[in-house]
Amino acid sequence: MKIISKLLPASKLKLVISSIGVLALVIFSSLVVMEATKAEVVVMDDGKKETVNTHANTVDELLKEVGIVVSQHDAISHTGNTEIKDGMKITYKQSTQVMVKIDGSEKEFHTFADTVGDFLTENNLTLTNHDKVSHKEEDKIVEGLELTINKAFQVAVNVGGKEQKFWTTGGTVGQLLKSNNITVKDLDKLNVDKQDQVSADSSINITQVEKSEVEVEEAVAFDTKQKEDSSLAKGKERVVAEGSEGTVIKTYEVIKENGKEVSRKLVNEEVKEESKAKVVAIGTKVFEEQTELVTLASTEKKEPAPKPKQESAPERKQAPEPKQEPKAEPKKEQKSEKSNGKVLYMSASAYTAGCAGCSGHTATGINLNANPNAKVIAVDPSVIPLGTHVHIEGYGEYVAADTGGSINGNRIDIHFPSKSAALAFGRRTVKVTILN
Repeated sequence: MKIISKLLPASKLKLVISSIGVLALVIFSSLVVMEATKAEVVVMDDGKKETVNTHANTVDELLKEVGIVVSQHDAISHTGNTEIKDGMKITYKQSTQVMVKIDGSEKEFHTFADTVGDFLTENNLTLTNHDKVSHKEEDKIVEGLELTINKAFQVAVNVGGKEQKFWTTGGTVGQLLKSNNITVKDLDKLNVDKQDQVSADSSINITQVEKSEVEVEEAVAFDTKQKEDSSLAKGKERVVAEGSEGTVIKTYEVIKENGKEVSRKLVNEEVKEESKAKVVAIGTKVFEEQTELVTLASTEKKEPAPKPKQESAPERKQAPEPKQEPKAEPKKEQKSEKSNGKVLYMSASAYTAGCAGCSGHTATGINLNANPNAKVIAVDPSVIPLGTHVHIEGYGEYVAADTGGSINGNRIDIHFPSKSAALAFGRRTVKVTILN
């Protein structure tokens, strides 16, 4: 100031000082006016209240002034070009990014929800009790949250013929079975691999297999043995020894699938009691037929010879006329019964298509279930070849079309349409004529 006073005359110095005073007054007045003309605005930033005095003309200018950057997903109560007014309240809420993966498909969401439950409701993401979610409903939403949702679906599982449906969100067949306490045993059949992935289209079938051994006691028919007897007339028979049935215990391996028998295999056969053969004597003695010749001499009465006359010379006797013997009447021929082959006397028993151990089909393929009245016998092919037609006395014509485990030697088994008929027949010796 001393320097200025030395440089300037007193009159000019006063003028400079006056000018500085006026300028200071103007600046102060301007500052007072500026402060007085500021607008007071309340800004709510994510729930936090801030009062701002501003000369900003628009909302965008105000937000820039307070350092708020609005993205396209954020929410703000006013548009950016809205004019600022004193007493205005501006509300701003920043959105949160959430990544949601539903059944492997990922989608980006922006939300203002505070919790996972609120977020699901906000976006209409409905869940069931069977669905799986990576977070709890009360968990807080944070920026960049990754939410995984696996929607549940039902899978049909048939166990032993009974179908059930189970909820699952995926995984392997083995995991599904284990989680539902379904056991697949060693003999059971599973139509898919346990490592296969399940889906809503999966169809799982478990065939329950049971293997067991069953013992069946069966009667063994006795054979009938024939022996020639020269003391018995030909064509005559005589029972020398009565036969008796034996007993055999057969062990079968039985396999059942879902409770139904599918196979029966003979694995062991043990004779409990041997059968005793019936012995029949067959007469072979032939009696020669004697034919008596009837003559007139044998039928005429003999007259006593006349006494010779007492003459000197004997009277000449005439030669007697030769006696003619009457012609013997010819024997009437007896009609013999027609026979086309050899005759066998065989031990016969009876069976039906549904007997124990029977399949319902003969050894030659005849379906006895479909043909209950089929005239079929089971034979030992070494005695009567399969396909042979025979005549059984009293029962008619049959065809040898079947075999049997106990049908050996001089024995046959006759098929009957019903169990009652078979039981009524029982066991007996029959006359069998081979027809071809």
